[in-house]
Formats: sequence, C-alpha cells, structure tokens
Amino acid sequence: MDKGARRNLRAFSISKGKNLIPPESDVFVGKRGVFFMKSLVRKWPLLLTTLLACPAVAMAADGEGKYSPADSIWILLGAILVYFMQPGFAMVETGLTRAKNAGNIVMKNFMDFSIGTVAYWIIGFGLMFGTDIGGIIGTPDFFVRAYDPGPDAGYTALEYLFFQTVFCATSATIVSGAMAERTKFSAYCIYSLLISLIIYPISGHWIWGGGWLAELGFHDFAGSTCVHMVGGICALVGAAMLGPRIGKYNKDGTANAIPGHSITLACLGMFILWMGWFGFNGGSTVSMTGDDVIESVGSIMVTTNMAAAAAACTTMCVTWVKYGKPDVSMTLNGGLAGLVAITAGTDVVSVPGSFAIGVISGIFIVYAIEFVDQKLKIDDPVGAIAAHGGCGALGTLLTGIFGVEDGLLYTGNPHFFLIQLLGVVAVAIYVFIAINIVFRIIKATIGLRVTREEEINGLDFEEHGLVSAYADFMMIPDSISGQIEAAKAPEDAVEVPLDKPEPAPLPKEVPADGHRLYNVTIITSDKRFEALKAAMEAIGITGMTVTKALGFGIEKGQTQMYRGAQVSAKLLPKIRVEMVVSAIPPRKIIEVAKKVLYTGKYGDGKVFVSTIDNAVKIRTGEEGFAALQDYPIGEDPVAKEEAAPKAEEK
Repeated sequence: MDKGARRNLRAFSISKGKNLIPPESDVFVGKRGVFFMKSLVRKWPLLLTTLLACPAVAMAADGEGKYSPADSIWILLGAILVYFMQPGFAMVETGLTRAKNAGNIVMKNFMDFSIGTVAYWIIGFGLMFGTDIGGIIGTPDFFVRAYDPGPDAGYTALEYLFFQTVFCATSATIVSGAMAERTKFSAYCIYSLLISLIIYPISGHWIWGGGWLAELGFHDFAGSTCVHMVGGICALVGAAMLGPRIGKYNKDGTANAIPGHSITLACLGMFILWMGWFGFNGGSTVSMTGDDVIESVGSIMVTTNMAAAAAACTTMCVTWVKYGKPDVSMTLNGGLAGLVAITAGTDVVSVPGSFAIGVISGIFIVYAIEFVDQKLKIDDPVGAIAAHGGCGALGTLLTGIFGVEDGLLYTGNPHFFLIQLLGVVAVAIYVFIAINIVFRIIKATIGLRVTREEEINGLDFEEHGLVSAYADFMMIPDSISGQIEAAKAPEDAVEVPLDKPEPAPLPKEVPADGHRLYNVTIITSDKRFEALKAAMEAIGITGMTVTKALGFGIEKGQTQMYRGAQVSAKLLPKIRVEMVVSAIPPRKIIEVAKKVLYTGKYGDGKVFVSTIDNAVKIRTGEEGFAALQDYPIGEDPVAKEEAAPKAEEK
C-alpha cells in the first residue's frame, strides 16, 4: 500500500473515529498482522466504502480538482451502456433475418463500430463539435487535438469523445438491418464509413454542436432525430435503391413475409437495447453533480422505461386485434419504437406524457411497418425504417406537444412545435440528399447488391467463406462444391421423354420362407407423432425410423401472419415414420394409423406400402423374416445355437 493511499485511508478512518490502518511496520507482521487480517474480514463493507471514497478524499486533501469524479464516472458508464447496444442491434437483426446470413449480419455490426470509431476520431468529432462555422459545420479538428469541453465540464475531452463515438456508431448500425441479406459487404463498409465521417457529424453539429438548429431552440435531448432519424433516412434510401430480397413480392405486388430464423435471438437483442437505453438517455446529462441534475436523471430513467413499456403493450394489443394473435416480432419493434420516440424529450416530459408518447408510438409502428412493406414496396427485414426513421421523427414532434414547459399541450403556443417540425424536415432533406449521392456513387462503381446466386446461397458463404454461422448446431454438408445451384439442373442430367416411360418393376416372388417383407411409411403432422407412436407400440411394433421432413399437399400450407404480411408456409413441418414388418400385416398398421391420425382436415397424412426384397440383421447375420424378430440378447436363438457347441466342448 503506497503512502498516499495509506494517508487517504487513514484520514477517512480517523474521521469515522476508527483506526483501520495500523503502523506500516506492523502490517502483516506477527500476531498484530494476523489480527489486522481478521479486522479486514470483519469490516470489509466499511473498507470497501472507504476505498470507493478514496478519489474524493484525495481530491479534498490535495485541493479541489478540475474534473468531477461523479461526472466522469457517469459519462463513462453511459458510454459503456450505449456501446453494449451494439450487440443488441446485432442480435435483433440476426434473429429477424435468415440463418444463412447470420455471420454476415454480425460482421457488419462489428465492423461499423470499428470503422466508425476510427473515422469519427479522425475528423467526424471535429466537424460535429468544432468551433462553429456559420451554424452549418464545425471547424475540422483532426484526431481531436484541440477540443476543450469548457471550464464547467466535469469530464475530460477524451471522455466526451468516447461518449459521442458510441452514439455515432449507433446511427451507422441502423442501416444494416434494413439492407440485410442482399448488400455487398464492401459496399456496406464504404457507406458506413461515410455516415460516421461526414453525414452524421454535420447534422449533429446543427443540433448538438451549436449549429443553427440549436440556436433556434430545437430540442433533441439524446438523439431521436440526431441519431435515429438520420440512420432511418439512410436505411430508407438504401433499401429502396437496393431493391427487395428475392421472393419478397409477387407479380401482383402483394408482399410475402420472410420470417427470421430466431425470434429468441431477436428478443434477447431487444432486452439488451432496452438496458442500453438507460445509458443512452440517462447518460446524456453528462453530469451527476447537483440536486437538479440528480432529480433530472431519475425522471429520465422513469420516462424512458415508461415509454418503452407502454409502446410494447400497445403494439401487442393492436396486433392481437388486427391479426388475431399477438405478433412477437412486431411487439419487439413496439418496445424499440417507444424508446426511439421518447429519446428527444425524455428530459422535458412528465411521466404521464411519456406514457402517452409510448402509446402513440406503439400504434404508429404497426401501421408504419405495413406502409413501408406493402405500400411503398420497400423491403426492410427488421423494421428499421419505421422504428428509427418514423418514430425518431414522431418522437421529436411529440416533444413539441408534451414538453412540460414549452409544449403545445401545456402552453397552447405552437412556436416550440413548429421549431421541432422545422428541424425534422431540414435534417431529413439533408440526409436524404447526402446519402443518395453516396449510394449512387457506390452503385455506379463497385455495386451495392450481390448477385442472384450469392443471395440464394447466403452471404455467410459467399462473402465470408462460412458454410454456416452455427457450425455443429446445424446439419451442414461437408462440401458445397457438388450442390445443385438453385433453379439449375446438373450438367449430366438426362431428360426422359414423357411418351416413353420406364416400365414398372414386376412384383417380387414370395421368399422361400413364405414371409413377405413390407416397408410401411407414414407421413403426417409432427404434432401427431406421440399418439401414433403409442398406437404402433400397442399392436406390437418394436422399432421404427423417424425423420423430420418438410412438405405440403393440396392444402398448400397454412396461412400465417408475420409482421403484417401473410406467410404461406408451403413447406410445413412433417414427420416420416418408417417400419419394416412381416408378422404384423400392413393392413393392420394402416387401419390403426387411420384411426389415430384422422381429423377430417387437410394434412392428416398418407401411408405408403412397398415390398422389401430382403433384410439383414448385422449383429447376428440373420436375413428375411428372422432379421425382423427382436429378442433380448441372452435369448437370441442364433446366439443360443452358437453357445451350445461351446458348452458341450467345456
């Protein structure tokens, strides 16, 4: 323990009337050292408090410092929580897209933070927070060498850089989800770089860097417009220019839902985002000093949570009424919608006001996602355009209504609301034009979209060389070199003329032992397996082979709803049960299966019966009828015959 730490700890302990630190010569020496160790064990709560208080005690002992430990810790904690939103976005996007693109999705989310961190440090931060130039842009400050947070700031320049970097990365990552499953990875890296380097910092300067919107009194506390709407507008332009995924829309313009592969993963991501948002909004006070600030932080935490909860509940109820069942993925989007909407005014609205914002955004998100998907015909797999772009704008406008001090609802004066409206429109126009230029240049040079074959095969393999992002958790082929390409026949395929069918095979002769062997195959709904299995065991079936299958018959699949669009599940989950029998007549199996599986509806299943030439039991070498007879190993007739001569020899 160094002398300075001992001095501070001793000063604190003396002020409490207890001497926790013995003389240095006695520490860990002899009996007094043992006694001291026992003291530490008994008094560890007080000691822990003492250690945590050491920075403050040291500051008091050495004179008041320039920075506030409370403010520094608070801004860093907020930044860490916002950083943790990155895996949240990655999980939401991965869960709401298909498994063949999972690796590509997480790679994009990982790299947009990495690329954005470097780009924002080089020039983006300076453009956003540098000395104002005409209210439009900040003076470039390469590598953040000249920035000074001001004499009243309780944090350092680099702490503030870290805090703003994670916000910048959030804006860039929003675009990934809307353009998922068909975007070139190289193109993604380029436009993600430019968003963090130029587009986000310029509009951010208008709002947070002392630009013209800030001068007018535009209020966006934590980024409904500055972060989320900017990302949402970029996503809108990119997804529209990129075009829909293959199979998303029919020739008549109707939309087909393409369900994501893991709602569980998406829900995990949403929980992470919800937690991170407490740093997103609460940390934006960038201070934890003073009673007013502490009270404000408490209010921000409650309004943030309330809006998200109210929106999620509202979306669940709306989808329940609209679709007949509560839509899980849409409800997750509802929670996100509430968080995005409250972000602009979380510091100026009351708790009832945040509840109202949550309800409004929870209703809005359902119809906004349907509008983008079914009316605009823009394919957004995760709903980023509606959740971030739409709800970001909505929340900023609602701040102008529900703001306690200046809101239209409280004052009757539309001035504040009109400023909010002006800010939303101005930022939307700027971002729309800027990102259009970026996407058009990329499209004309290296291209935005992967090829049709690459999209069908999945971006995990085509872009990153991953056969599967889930490795041993999914059955994958050892090699894909011999796989048949989608919609293409093998080169050695030979067409068989329909007017020259091959003759059907003749029925086999009855085996010498007089027992025919039959293969009975039953294909039915996977939900009926347990009942079928019990019925087969009851009539003496001792073995069966069961495999999972996908298929459909005349019913053409069961129509379901996913995110407001119909899912024509043409490949329904089935099971294929195979039994090879001889002693038990196939007719008996058929009658029992009909009785157990019958519901009178399409999809009850079918039974197929075919003859088997022979069967061989590998363990004993028995063939035909004998191979199908099961005995306990000790009672096996063949084993007994082989064991008899050996017993006589002994």
